[in-house]
Amino acid sequence: MTFSELRKKDVICMGDGRVLGRVNDLQMDASTGRICALIVPAGSCLSGFLHGEKNQAVIPWSQIACIGDDVILVSAAACGC
Repeated sequence: MTFSELRKKDVICMGDGRVLGRVNDLQMDASTGRICALIVPAGSCLSGFLHGEKNQAVIPWSQIACIGDDVILVSAAACGC
């Protein structure tokens, strides 16, 4: 999967079905080349896990439950449900 394909998927909270947004950036570990987190635009529903820029929410890779054909499912704990 390419980054451009990942950017087209909606990020969904599994707890309540909210659409959190779409991926606009990645956080990577420079030493291993592994993805550490997905970064999505922050709305008011994401204020519980803002860790980056003022208008960005960082979703740790460990909180990604599944990446499907159209969506990325995020665990309920990650989105404050």
